[in-house]
Amino acid sequence: MGAAERLIRYCQIDTQSDPANEDVTPSTEKQFDLAKVLKQELEELGLEDVSLDEHCYVYAKLPGNLDHKVKTVGFIAHMDTAPDFSGKDVKPRIIEDFDGNDIILNENVVMKMDSFPWMRELKGKRLMVTDGNTLLGADDKAGITCIMEALVYLKEHPEVKHGEIAVAFTPDEEIGNGPKYFDIEKFGADFAYTMDGGTVRELSDETFNAASAVATFKGFSIHPGEAKDRMINAALAASEYACSLPAHMIPAHTEGREGFIHLHNMKGDCEEAVLEYIIRDHDLSKLEDKKEVMRQAADFINAKYGTEVASVTFRDSYRNMKEILDQYPEVSEYARKAIGMLGYEIVHEPVRGGTDGAQLSFRGLPCPNLGAGGGNFHGRYEYCVVDELEEARTVILNIVQLVAGEA
Repeated sequence: MGAAERLIRYCQIDTQSDPANEDVTPSTEKQFDLAKVLKQELEELGLEDVSLDEHCYVYAKLPGNLDHKVKTVGFIAHMDTAPDFSGKDVKPRIIEDFDGNDIILNENVVMKMDSFPWMRELKGKRLMVTDGNTLLGADDKAGITCIMEALVYLKEHPEVKHGEIAVAFTPDEEIGNGPKYFDIEKFGADFAYTMDGGTVRELSDETFNAASAVATFKGFSIHPGEAKDRMINAALAASEYACSLPAHMIPAHTEGREGFIHLHNMKGDCEEAVLEYIIRDHDLSKLEDKKEVMRQAADFINAKYGTEVASVTFRDSYRNMKEILDQYPEVSEYARKAIGMLGYEIVHEPVRGGTDGAQLSFRGLPCPNLGAGGGNFHGRYEYCVVDELEEARTVILNIVQLVAGEA
């Protein structure tokens, strides 16, 4: 079974997570369907300490074959697919020699290159795509695939020298709970890599700092015929609050290292209204500045109405993993060399998002993120470059040999 066949097999197992059930891990029982398959495959490969726990985390170790001790390196991928789009009855197909033109997924759905212009650079590559009715699931079953393919190769080629390798497959990454019950001590790695990015050229060791905010508005609702100088419309106050925040800070106007304030949910009526935001910035001090902007906007609303109409609360989510990874430069350097050995110029840009590695890094497991060849995640236009999927396996092999001092 090659990498493409393995990925197709995994993608056909529905593992969609559910944010409505985020208090339970896993959020969906069907994630165990893939976890059990992976546990069996790891056992058949002869790995040690293979386990599947009650929260749907799969762990295993491949013993080293060196005559001296080196650090244990780990590789992690998540089993769930995004709640954004269906992951049931996935029907992948492979385009053997992509011509760079629009891809007809089905009679009603076309992947237009004008919408995804970077895909023209994939001309001549082997692409795996959907039938237009589901997502593919390469996020992150491509990561699982390249890890499993690397393990198979190492078992079949004992002449390749390496230290102990730890692997783990996790649930609920797509709803932010991937590290929730991750047992770092049981995992047993000195450092690790999440295989959960796009192009195989990608090395991500910097993420956003993240927080959420809830702005609540209390109104005074009476009959509109008797409302003059008395009614306070909470929904209207919420609208005024949203419009008072800097327009240039919304995601649609930011890129690169620019952070944002993103209104992602709103509800309300005259009596009460609630606005839900996420706040992001690579610079922690700038994240705090954005919180202050939101506090001042609430003060403005309260001053306008002359009473306590608006209040805003914040919750920190995760921090920029670069803060930790800068203390372990060798971890990113191994990845940089491993990708460079493929002859690629490395894509090394700050992630405009977060990874499980961010939380794990702050819990004591330095953990950058690497790519496995996927793209257009979380929707019907998702694809995976099969050539890069296979190269991601080589990146893993390069890393373990670099750690062993053999490359």
